[in-house]
This record gives sequence, structure tokens and C-alpha cells, in this order.
Amino acid sequence: MRNYQAMYYAGASISMLVGLWHFTVPWLFGWASYIPYATLVVSINYVNLCFSFLLSGLSLILLLWGKKVFAKNKEAVVIYGFILLLWIFRVVMAIVCPCPPESNVWMSYGQLGGSVIVMFLLLVPFIRIAVAIRESKKGDI
Repeated sequence: MRNYQAMYYAGASISMLVGLWHFTVPWLFGWASYIPYATLVVSINYVNLCFSFLLSGLSLILLLWGKKVFAKNKEAVVIYGFILLLWIFRVVMAIVCPCPPESNVWMSYGQLGGSVIVMFLLLVPFIRIAVAIRESKKGDI
């Protein structure tokens, strides 16, 4: 179980760091210079800030509720599943609709690779917890 916990905490930590890093992305990469309308800049920055806040906040909750997740607390597992679905969605979107590689090939593949790693780190413990929950329900019947 310790290996699963290590994977869980590593995935949740990286997820939180991505959320915190995402606060600075528009300014680090000069998003405003690529967007012709000021109203779009404000809207895109707003969406990014909300996403960053939710990703880092929910990931922090996962870190704080780690014991609850492994104790199979329903609410904690639901939040865990939501964050996992977010990372699965990120990987699927990167495959279906990838960043244009002509802008920066290594960035595109790096983002995909990083997303796959986080998804894997969160997916394996989730499967273990889901199986344990299912087995405990079978024993209750």
C-alpha cells in the first residue's frame, strides 16, 4: 500500500505544482501578444486564473485528505476521481487536438508526457482503491 500512497502523493503534488505554475503562464509566455482583442485577453486570463485556482486548490485538498482517500471516504474518493478525470481529459485532448508542434515541438511532447505521468501516478492508486471498495461491498452483501 505504501507504493500506492507514494504514487498518490507524487501525482497530487505535481498536479498542485502545475496549478500554481499555471497562474504565471500567461505572463511568462506573453499570451496577450498573440491575441488581437483586449476583451479576449481579459477573458482568457480569467479562465486561466479560475482553472489554476481550482486545480491547485483541489490538488491541495487531495494532499490534505490523503488518509481519508486511503480510508475509502466517499467524498475524498469523489474529489480524487474528479481530479483523475481532469488529467485523463487533458491526455485525451492532447492526443485528439494537440498543440501545433511547429510552435515548439519539445513543449508539445513535454506537456503530453508530463500529463501522462501525472495521470498514471493518480490512476494506479485509484484503481487499487476502487477495487478495495468493490471488494468491501461484496463482503457486506
